[in-house]
Amino acid sequence: MTERLNYHQASPKAVKAMLALAAETQALSIPLALRELVNMRVSQINGCAFCLNMHAPAARDAGVSQQKLDVLAAWRESPAFDTRERAALGWAEALTRIEATGAPDADYTTLTDAFMPQECVDLTLVINAINAWNRFAVGFRATHPMRPDAD
Repeated sequence: MTERLNYHQASPKAVKAMLALAAETQALSIPLALRELVNMRVSQINGCAFCLNMHAPAARDAGVSQQKLDVLAAWRESPAFDTRERAALGWAEALTRIEATGAPDADYTTLTDAFMPQECVDLTLVINAINAWNRFAVGFRATHPMRPDAD
């Protein structure tokens, strides 16, 4: 894969705005481990190797077990995820695939059963932020750096 353009260099102001959004999501009510799980799942759906490469170590550092990361793509079939994680992952999938799902009432009800209203909004912003980053990275073919085999 060949990088199409370096969006950091092409528009530093746009990247600055994206970085500001990412920084703001850090201060929201969603715990870091859950944010990283959502970042991983959305990036899987969007096929964003750059973001998967970045968020897998971040998820582990945030306390997400390797087992959860191993089965994340099949979270619906795994007992590894709790009620809040399932609600967040379902909402993340519904919003990421909104053209196909229309954000169904069932996913919204599951979300609101597990999260307070502020958390619903905060989680939605986290989902939107990673979708935006995925679109930059996939669209411009950002290539992730190679990590040492030791990780």
